[in-house]
Amino acid sequence: MKAIINACVMTPDGFVDGQSVLFENSHIVKVCCNADRPAGVPINCDLSGMKLVPGFVDVQVNGGGGVLFNDSPTVDAIAAIGEAHRQFGTTGFFPTLISDDQQVMKRAIRAVDEAIEAGVPGVLGIHLEGPFLNPEKSGVHDLSKFMRISADEVALMVSLRRGKTIVTLAPEMTTPDMIRALHQHGVIVSAGHTQASYEEARGALDAGLRGFTHLFNAMRPMSSRQPGIIAAALEDPRGWCGVIADGYHVHPAMLRLAMRAKSAEQIFLVTDAMPSVGAAHKAFSLGATDVAVADGKCMTGDGTLAGSDLDMISAVRNAMKFLGVDLSQAVRMASHVPARFVHLDHRLGQIRPGLQADFISLSARHEVINCWVKGEMMISQASKNAAAIA
Repeated sequence: MKAIINACVMTPDGFVDGQSVLFENSHIVKVCCNADRPAGVPINCDLSGMKLVPGFVDVQVNGGGGVLFNDSPTVDAIAAIGEAHRQFGTTGFFPTLISDDQQVMKRAIRAVDEAIEAGVPGVLGIHLEGPFLNPEKSGVHDLSKFMRISADEVALMVSLRRGKTIVTLAPEMTTPDMIRALHQHGVIVSAGHTQASYEEARGALDAGLRGFTHLFNAMRPMSSRQPGIIAAALEDPRGWCGVIADGYHVHPAMLRLAMRAKSAEQIFLVTDAMPSVGAAHKAFSLGATDVAVADGKCMTGDGTLAGSDLDMISAVRNAMKFLGVDLSQAVRMASHVPARFVHLDHRLGQIRPGLQADFISLSARHEVINCWVKGEMMISQASKNAAAIA
């Protein structure tokens, strides 16, 4: 057993000063005041009053550290992406494959299986963003990869042996029966890159659709007589909504409206991160398309947004700035809420006994100082630099 002491711990009931967190064999054993810490338990870290919050869960990570998952669907690539994001507080993530052909999808699923089996830190499953999308809302996805779902694709999408599978699809490009089949096999179905009508979206929710991928982006806009999929997402309590809070993908006013329409416990932060996150060299390519990165924005030559250069701690700070929420709520949107979305809140997303010992310490300026995954402290050079100036 080990202990983190003198922490201001974010508990399910809010921040509490003067706390110790005891953990053993990757799980939290006890959260108590310093005076009640059992004698003889080795001190893992003395936080001297710094905040300790749950590690972040990012369900949409295309790349990081100069690596794009599509280009290198391997265990080593997954490990590199995870390492790049840990310095920004992400302790659990879903490597995300942008629309690609069946062979690449098979390789990506196999790599995630192998990464989880090998104990690569933080890997929770795979997110297949496409290729079952609407060509009218393709964004930077390769139209030549798009296809309809058949029995073969269903078999592929349910083939992951370890971890969770998220599939983003356009409801109007498939059928409620296909969505129901995926849902019944345990796949977390999310709607994105879609022109679905309000009625089609409600039908998909009835069939088992659970989420909406980067709400507002690559979706039919709302109008007075055609409310569309966004209205269904905001109105229906069954829908969980991921948002990219980078200041470019969605205007802050729209984020605030979404927060008023939905329960705050059903909107969560995602990065949609590209290889530029955590990389010294920011520019990258998507197939034959060059992407420039400037001021945190990833754009193609024709001005199309191409994922993001956003990391999770920046998303948390942006949520506080754009939405007016406090640190506790912003962290919940990056930890507990996405954990609930992927049915992992029994393991992740809070600091309480029985859950995995995934947490991060924050400076007074809300910078990541230390990061623990399954009780193992992992400090990047960037974190050391942040500690030096905190």
